[in-house]
Amino acid sequence: PLSVSPAADPAVISPQDPTLLIGSSLVATCTVSPDFPLKAEDLYWTLNGRRLPAASYAALGPSTLSVALARLNGSRQQSGDNLVCHSRDGGILAGSCLYVGLPPEKPVNITCWSKNMKDLTCKWAPGTEGETFLHTNYTLKYKRRWYGQDNTCQEYHTAGTYSCHIPKDLALFTPYEIWVEASNRLGVAVSDVVMLDILDVVTTDPPSDVHVSRVGDLEDQLSVRWSSPPALKDFLFQAKYQIQYRVEDSSEWKVGGHRRCRGTARGGRGPRRSHLLPLQVVDDVGNQTSCRLAGLRPGTVYFVQVRCNPFSIYGSKKAGIWSDWSNPTAASTPRSERVAGGCDPKGGEQNTTLRRELKQFFGWVKKHAYGCSNLGIKLYDQWRVWLQKSHKTRNQVGKEP
Repeated sequence: PLSVSPAADPAVISPQDPTLLIGSSLVATCTVSPDFPLKAEDLYWTLNGRRLPAASYAALGPSTLSVALARLNGSRQQSGDNLVCHSRDGGILAGSCLYVGLPPEKPVNITCWSKNMKDLTCKWAPGTEGETFLHTNYTLKYKRRWYGQDNTCQEYHTAGTYSCHIPKDLALFTPYEIWVEASNRLGVAVSDVVMLDILDVVTTDPPSDVHVSRVGDLEDQLSVRWSSPPALKDFLFQAKYQIQYRVEDSSEWKVGGHRRCRGTARGGRGPRRSHLLPLQVVDDVGNQTSCRLAGLRPGTVYFVQVRCNPFSIYGSKKAGIWSDWSNPTAASTPRSERVAGGCDPKGGEQNTTLRRELKQFFGWVKKHAYGCSNLGIKLYDQWRVWLQKSHKTRNQVGKEP
């Protein structure tokens, strides 16, 4: 056993914890302390636990061994790669962290939104390449344009990896300058400054109390009604709305084009059938809070969602930010009347399906309806929603190994 001072370091690596650009070369040396009876030939090197070839070594003195590393790749971990000097028996004499990477790029694509004018959240992208192989710190800064005092955002990663949330103390009717600074061991990069007014980036909750119902016995139409988000009542905002819908047997909300609502949901029988193609998005509802969907398929359950985009009464020309979609609400269109006469070869099959569905329906009613007064089309629509959910559950269970 060696007799040395407890405070003595067995060896020293130079340079210690260097930071290098990708593609750089490095010559590191391990010099053993005079208190340790070890020679250069008693040493070897590892990088991240892998022994480096002896061909890359050179003895620079009786107790100093160097290693040459060429064309270094980016660090495998942001805490640095481990370069270690060992004694012949595998003991660790000294270590150094190699930080190999790239300087940060200028952050881009800064976007911000304010939930009901009470806060501000911003997100960004870390440049075109993104990966620097080094720990890179991002700092979002902001200031009121004419007052000059920089402020630093404190709540990061609230809306993703590259995001920050400013919870309060924001002024209205004045522009803000917002930018992001990226820094790591190899440098600093600053984004372009984004100018915005809080009133231009307001978003809110989805519309509430969404109701979907039949329009009399019109087999191709449904009426949709909703209420404005409660938060808008406290602010100087109006809202425009967008509707999306899908049929019961579809799993996707498709964007199929544009079509106006057929007026509001009040009164009128309208045409019996519409010759318009059935589309999945109605995106020009404007600021009305009701809409009649037309050109639908008879005897079909539809799921409907509504979202809103607040806009200031002061006439901002900004596009606005859409809210999330409301929870799906279901309703069914009436079945078309069967033409008298003719032969239907599938009638027996349809009757069997109808009897099975009626049996399921009345079994469900016993559990969910309380008295005959609750029986009606709305209850039938609720049952169809329940039936679809139960089918999905069975399909998922059937797919499990």
